[in-house]
Amino acid sequence: MDTHVTQAQAVAASARLVEPPSLETQDPLSHPVCEDIELVAVLHALSDPMRLRIVAALAVDDKRTCKSFNLPVTKSTCTHHFRVLREAGVIRQRLEGTTRLNSLRREDLDQRFPGLLESVLKAAGV
Repeated sequence: MDTHVTQAQAVAASARLVEPPSLETQDPLSHPVCEDIELVAVLHALSDPMRLRIVAALAVDDKRTCKSFNLPVTKSTCTHHFRVLREAGVIRQRLEGTTRLNSLRREDLDQRFPGLLESVLKAAGV
């Protein structure tokens, strides 16, 4: 069995390699811009009791860490809930060291869907 690789084969093989993006250029916390926030995604995000609890807490006390919510779910489930809220455009997360600070995107939601957030919070008793 011939295991010899020609230079042309090596060049062709290396050309097919795709270098993953560096960690410095990746945005680990992507957020939709205001114009891309969709009503269906927002309503889905707000339909879960744990996520609604997070939003209600942020409506009262903005800029909280994930751990400060003390939700009765596992860490992975908690992470999932924050991701759904972030990707729907309901919350904004920013990294501060290894901690994620969460804030409600009230202005963006009010601009995109006037009165929606207030109605949901009122119905939730906030």
